[in-house]
Amino acid sequence: MKKIKPQFISVPFKAASGSGITEYNGVAKFSPAGIVFEFDSVFFGLIGGEVKEVQVALDEILDIKFRKGIYKVFAQIQLRLKNFAKLSELPNYSGKVKLKIKREDFELAQKAFEQTLEYINANDSLTLEGNINSNEQLPPAQTSVSELFDTDKLDKNTN
Repeated sequence: MKKIKPQFISVPFKAASGSGITEYNGVAKFSPAGIVFEFDSVFFGLIGGEVKEVQVALDEILDIKFRKGIYKVFAQIQLRLKNFAKLSELPNYSGKVKLKIKREDFELAQKAFEQTLEYINANDSLTLEGNINSNEQLPPAQTSVSELFDTDKLDKNTN
């Protein structure tokens, strides 16, 4: 019987809020489709929150970095996202998701980072080659603020 390898790398992490009041413990699952974060929060080290799951697709990742730390201590995977709404669902500090990695998970985290970077670069090269219509990735046109508060249109609608 052949053993099927999972299509993702699961990396345990810790993260903290900017204020330091909340600490997060979780697992990040890195795959060809993106990253799935499963985490819970602990307030003041005492009160636990519910487990959350947040999915981040590859095309939502602005950049990803791997900080090696000192002798594999203080290693981190840092992400910046293109979508602020998605970023607000994750434990973040100064616009970055900083996943603190334990020393024993260093190699696993480094492999997950390298694999994800390869997937992102492959996805970007497909877009540049024209295999994917780049206009499909543009956000929809936004209504200007002046149009939102155009009092002439409001006056006509009320009459």
